[in-house]
Amino acid sequence: MTDTIPARLAALKTTPTPELKAQWRTLFDSEPPAFNRRYLESRLAYRIQELAYGGLKSQTIRRLERIGNDLDGGDRKKSRVRANLKPIVGTRLVREWQGVEHVVTVTTDGFEWQGRPYKSLSAIARGIAGTRWNGWVFFGLKSRRSA
Repeated sequence: MTDTIPARLAALKTTPTPELKAQWRTLFDSEPPAFNRRYLESRLAYRIQELAYGGLKSQTIRRLERIGNDLDGGDRKKSRVRANLKPIVGTRLVREWQGVEHVVTVTTDGFEWQGRPYKSLSAIARGIAGTRWNGWVFFGLKSRRSA
């Protein structure tokens, strides 16, 4: 392969999917995952650069693994579930209710509304609406149908 790295990366966009999968088998020595084309392109691009220029330093890998373990104890399934359940810390959820705009901030321990900490969005929704609500539905993070 005499192609330059930038040319190989650019060619990924126009390479047919079967050829991307063949490149995957060559570069990763495994079967390609059943993910979409964009995923294959991005992982192949990373791998091409990794092989040409070198990967992450071992100390960086160890640090990332430590951070991951601190977050979820190394349980990747647990991290995916948690990521799907709670918005990122610092996210501001805005809801207008009866002409008044309410802003809730996601914190590490839960949520903050009107300067007070809350453990659940449902408690905040109840405070705003005066009746019981599913907090995730109230703030539009989950549809009524899936609630």
